[in-house]
Amino acid sequence: MRVDEVGGRLRERLPGLAEEHGVPGVAVAISAGGELVEEAAGVLSAATGVEATVDSVFQIGSITKVLTATLVMRLAGEGAIDPDARVGAYLPGFRAGFPEVTVRQLMSHTAGFEGDVFTDTGKGDDCLALYVDLLADVPQLFEPGEMFSYNNAGYCVLGRIVEVVRGRPFDACMRDDLFTPLGMTHAANDPYEAILHRAAVGHLGGRPSPVWAMARSNAPAGSMLAMTARDLVAFARAHLADPDLRAMREPQVMLPDIGWGTAWGLGWELYDLPGGLVFGHDGNTIGQSAILRVDPTRDVVLAILTNGGNPKPLMKEISGWVLEPPEEPVPDPAARVNVTRHVGTYVSDTSETTVSQDDAGRVWLDRVPLGIAAEVGDEPLRTELVAWRGDALLPVAPGHGPVAFLGDDGEGRALYLHTGRADVRAGVRAGGRIQG
Repeated sequence: MRVDEVGGRLRERLPGLAEEHGVPGVAVAISAGGELVEEAAGVLSAATGVEATVDSVFQIGSITKVLTATLVMRLAGEGAIDPDARVGAYLPGFRAGFPEVTVRQLMSHTAGFEGDVFTDTGKGDDCLALYVDLLADVPQLFEPGEMFSYNNAGYCVLGRIVEVVRGRPFDACMRDDLFTPLGMTHAANDPYEAILHRAAVGHLGGRPSPVWAMARSNAPAGSMLAMTARDLVAFARAHLADPDLRAMREPQVMLPDIGWGTAWGLGWELYDLPGGLVFGHDGNTIGQSAILRVDPTRDVVLAILTNGGNPKPLMKEISGWVLEPPEEPVPDPAARVNVTRHVGTYVSDTSETTVSQDDAGRVWLDRVPLGIAAEVGDEPLRTELVAWRGDALLPVAPGHGPVAFLGDDGEGRALYLHTGRADVRAGVRAGGRIQG
């Protein structure tokens, strides 16, 4: 890949791509070897019209989880943390009814407890400690290590472990141990730091969001961190340069057939592509979306940051200029939907999903957002499901990935509906609780 050619294409195409997909503002940084190109287009807020530049900071959402995992691995390298130790070794009394959860399971999203917990415990330095205490009452959905289920709460626990072991607040650890040594000069832990830069505002429905960030207690999972695309690339390049961090891209758990990567490492999502391993992470907050991808074989890093609209097609096109694209799922006309196994209602703290069959034999998915998902603007979804492969079905509605049905409730029906999180069939005991 010639960086100068990609840079020229970015300059030429980025403003048009942003306008085409209703993206108010976007920043892109691409690194190959020692060369870096970066471009920005659009505005930081439709209300102010302030121009987006390469020095603008956007929220990176859940990409923050990789930085949190990196803090943990730095401590592991110092001998201060054992990834295979139980969490209780660092946080005594943590979820006393389920003491077997390990640090590694938190990093690989296999801890098994309900993960979408967004309780606001205030803005003080004790917010993570207060948050972790609340997790004592969160249900266990499956045995630790049994399978993958994306877990925001688990990363807040990791942030608390970092605090306890370092003896400093989480955001101070982030700055002292990552931002400063890596030269990340435009990285902001919270709104108070972000306001010192040209800060992007998220947009919902084409309008600036009335809220800039979520709760500080969820900061280690991705509720606040903002930075430039250039600084995000600098962080990723540290993972290419530091052999002590290579363990983070070793597979820990295979992913269900949901159109994500192939496996999950310690923080990183892993894509096993014909050209070799690519690793990365996506991030979404209130009206802001970001992606980070790293191709170690070709020494390429890509970061794209946006603040609203429909960024996925924009991200897909730009990614295709520099990376091998994953295979797109397409329906299999020869496959059949196992209606008996799949139909039913599945619940979590953030959604209730019903899979049903109509009189014509078509299968439908109806999802209603609950709790924080409804509060941040998630819309109800109704879409037909068609056969793809095995226990994975494809939504007909554009922009939605495959849905996998896992486990058995003892009566031949799927126990979990999996879209990244494992939602449990209503009325079935899972991990010690009756759902629904």
